[in-house]
Amino acid sequence: MSYVEASGLAKKYGNATIFQDIHFSLRKGEFVTLLGPSGCGKSTLLRSLAGLTDIDAGCIRVDGEDITRAAPQKRGIGMVFQSYALFPNMSVEQNIAFGLKLQKLPGSEIARKVADVIRLVALSGKEQHYPHELSGGQRQRVALARALVVEPRILLLDEPLSALDARIRKSLREQIRDIQQRLGLTTVFVTHDQEEALTMSDRIFVMDQGRIVQEGSAEMIYTRPATEFVARFMGSYNLLTPTEASRLLQLETRGHLAIRPEAIQIFTPGQAYPAHLSAPLPATIRQHQLLGNVIRYQVQAHGITLQVDQLNRRAEDLLAAGTEVNLMIDQQQMREVH
Repeated sequence: MSYVEASGLAKKYGNATIFQDIHFSLRKGEFVTLLGPSGCGKSTLLRSLAGLTDIDAGCIRVDGEDITRAAPQKRGIGMVFQSYALFPNMSVEQNIAFGLKLQKLPGSEIARKVADVIRLVALSGKEQHYPHELSGGQRQRVALARALVVEPRILLLDEPLSALDARIRKSLREQIRDIQQRLGLTTVFVTHDQEEALTMSDRIFVMDQGRIVQEGSAEMIYTRPATEFVARFMGSYNLLTPTEASRLLQLETRGHLAIRPEAIQIFTPGQAYPAHLSAPLPATIRQHQLLGNVIRYQVQAHGITLQVDQLNRRAEDLLAAGTEVNLMIDQQQMREVH
């Protein structure tokens, strides 16, 4: 059963349409990501759910309650911003307690709730520190704790990790996901980072130019892109035009043919290959990039450049530029997109 329902949401600033015809539903306890490039409307949509931005049309319901015109503080929604939005003159403890004091709770209850959430986000020992004394990751955890301590029915996260370095970002996204699952908290996360979306989400809503163009599980979005835009945005798909698909694979298509780099295998001449792969396609290694446990080759076949990902098993297996190889493509993983 749907816990959050949005129907017909639309927003304009002057003549500029920010988003339109937005329909979606969320299950209770679900982690959903709004994924898309800058300017696609995802952050404005999130602010509309929070009540920080008015919508021009549509309806938002939470657990059957119409909150479309409700004040932000009446929605039962917590929000974490990219910029942390902490009070610089307040300690960690005071920042976290701020929302509870607005609710005029007894001091003993405030102290208990703050202590509980500080342990939850692993900030014990930092209670009396001020924001300028904390790292970026710690400040973001204070912002998360401040949103969680009021026990919201929905948590909104607006690109909360984008200002952090890669190592801290990876650690914090794992912490956020773990906390969300432990609390069973319905969460909407905004990002333009495909890896964050794929690793954290129960479902992903891909947005483009103010519309949700595809929604589904991480696996579905990655392996079965519905449109050319989604295939391009989700990373390193090889997109062949109908002419290129015909020349390279003798396939007739009306739209682009999307092929993931890992769906292409490299064989040296004379190797046997499984039946589900395409016939050997002569190609030449042009260059490579080392991506940790993956080697990404650029290869050329019939004048067409393809990206091919192979596991980085041994340094001795690296294929030099100019090496003649055969390519075989997993035909079950080709997708025609428009």
